[in-house]
Amino acid sequence: MYFTGFADEASVALDEQIKVTKELGWQNIESRKVQVEGFPAGLIHDISDEAFERLVEKLEAGGVRINCFGSTIANWGKKIDEPFDSSLAEVRRSIPRMQRLGSKLVRIMSFAVRDQEDQMEQERFRRVKIIQRMFADAGLAAVHENCMNYGGMGWTFTLKLLENVPGLKLVFDTGNPVFTDDRTKPKPYGKQSAWEFYSHVREHVVYVHIKDGHWDAKNNKAVCTYPGEGQGDVRRIVKDLLARGYEGGISIEPHMGAVFHDASSGHSQNAGQIYVEYGRRMMKMVEDVRAELKASGG
Repeated sequence: MYFTGFADEASVALDEQIKVTKELGWQNIESRKVQVEGFPAGLIHDISDEAFERLVEKLEAGGVRINCFGSTIANWGKKIDEPFDSSLAEVRRSIPRMQRLGSKLVRIMSFAVRDQEDQMEQERFRRVKIIQRMFADAGLAAVHENCMNYGGMGWTFTLKLLENVPGLKLVFDTGNPVFTDDRTKPKPYGKQSAWEFYSHVREHVVYVHIKDGHWDAKNNKAVCTYPGEGQGDVRRIVKDLLARGYEGGISIEPHMGAVFHDASSGHSQNAGQIYVEYGRRMMKMVEDVRAELKASGG
């Protein structure tokens, strides 16, 4: 098992992302938005070729690698009733860059949720199947995240997606269920249970995002916390993963110093410190859980 994280939540600057990663004693970054000095900031599959080449140089010099592309492919910003072109273009840009960096995983989604009963499932399955196959043919793995997309509406939707897209695997986010309507149950929708969702899909999980928090119903907003302090069942899920011999990545996504998908959210002055503290607490949790399992003979 290894640790990694969305280091753009510490800073968009690549130099700072490398710095906080090394401060934690880690060797991996899950790359999303990045700014290489002298070039505009952008997603790793969108920055210019010149910026990408400089990024490769800096990572090699820093002894840090990109283990996963936190892409926007088929994410909540892409509607299923709109052209497929932008997602296909992102796939085509991602593949050679992943191969250059030795990155084996790319996070994808299953397009935005429609505000109506008809979710155009067959078209979603067709598109995700194409995306999965494009990466698989290149020797890479697309992993689907339970976020603000079709598969994130509840565990039954994720399982239906997997049934219709052979070979697709999952990245499970512990925090997203806490903030997401549970469409596996009748209206009015309550929020999902992270443990319930995880327990139904865990056989397909090859990668994990760690986020935690609670839903502030009064103010209709998500409140993110350090791991283990919210309702994301983080410790319980981590314990189950380790007991089952999980050897994949643990990727932190604090959403405390910055929130990628919130345009009004800039980086707080202590975003880097929050990221490092979050990572340290996550490592301590894993250490404690391992000791607990060992003591119990697990």
